[in-house]
Amino acid sequence: MKRFFALAALAVALTCGSAQAQNKTIKIGVLSDMSSLYAAIGGPGSVVAAKMAVEDSGVEKKGLKVEILSADHQNKPDIGASIVRHWIDVDHVDAVADTPTSSVALAVNQVVKEKNKVFLISGAGSSDLTGKACSPNSVHWTYDTWALAHGTGKAIVESGKKTWFFLTADYAFGHALERDTAAVVKANGGKVLGTVNVPFPATDFSSFLLQAQASKAQVIGLANAGGDTINAIKQAHEFGIVKGGQSLAGLLVFVTDVHSLGLETSQGLLFTTAYYWDRNDASRNFGKRFAKQHNGAMPTMVQAGVYSSVLAYLKTVAAMGGKADDGKAVMDKMKSKPIDDPLFGKVTIRQDGRAIHDMYLVEVKKPSESKGAWDYLNIRATIPAKEAFRPLNEGGCPLVKG
Repeated sequence: MKRFFALAALAVALTCGSAQAQNKTIKIGVLSDMSSLYAAIGGPGSVVAAKMAVEDSGVEKKGLKVEILSADHQNKPDIGASIVRHWIDVDHVDAVADTPTSSVALAVNQVVKEKNKVFLISGAGSSDLTGKACSPNSVHWTYDTWALAHGTGKAIVESGKKTWFFLTADYAFGHALERDTAAVVKANGGKVLGTVNVPFPATDFSSFLLQAQASKAQVIGLANAGGDTINAIKQAHEFGIVKGGQSLAGLLVFVTDVHSLGLETSQGLLFTTAYYWDRNDASRNFGKRFAKQHNGAMPTMVQAGVYSSVLAYLKTVAAMGGKADDGKAVMDKMKSKPIDDPLFGKVTIRQDGRAIHDMYLVEVKKPSESKGAWDYLNIRATIPAKEAFRPLNEGGCPLVKG
């Protein structure tokens, strides 16, 4: 009889524990640039994407409550790290999402690892996040500098344009993008004639563009993003650099950049992306739903990545009975089998935290080719998942065994 009551008590305790897990509120903090040069590629749109993921995950119908928080890191690593510490210690946030600006992401990566939570990286680009700075608590979901270099950079060099000059945003992302692209240029028989570091962020690119023009390089590689890329391209056209025979390589370009520049200015620009809203039925459906909630703007690949990474995270937590306290355990579960994602297709997450999926080489349409608003891109090539990202054994991630 004593044994019966003991077993009954244990069953009640386990049932209560399970109920408590299902009743827990999962908190996700969307950390982004909400007001500056990266706000259009992530920012408020990333918050919209995260909320769409909550709705589409169906976890709330299964008893899980989800709360989305958001904050502006102002592109400053100390501010980003401080926000995340407060989120975790005071607000009991379980996961941090997005975080453009690689210097901020690298700082946040350490905090999330220390606190054993989950970091769903979409906006940051440095390939070091799955290299020397890899973490068992993070997944780099959308793109990285290695993928951009081997997509855009390789395609341009193979077209016969061999000499390059880089305009590089002077922080972690810009330096990683220049490094990875220069390696591709040299490996494919090209040559780097020079580089100039540009203060981040910048509005006046005139002196830097004049240096690039004077180099006589066939290609001016823009190792920057967002507002910096837009300003550099606009000013390059004002100086007649493209008409003078040099090409611009936007090494990280978003559909919102093309929208801002207009097709007349950006036509013919090649770049690499993980998502384009008009690629297939699933991407179109998501894009149109998103636009209705975000002032008519179609999603960037960063915002699509926030949606997909949050969706995968929530489904994983639900499968674990709502237990989100142990971030490493959640990441191990996410890595355990392929993910069938509506926007990115089949996704696998490697030991180093790199999410592996197809990427796309796209070209900006001529004005005469566009059928309307946001009809901006032609997909020139699909880069298969196995080729799109750096080989696992080449990144220097200490988590990679053998």
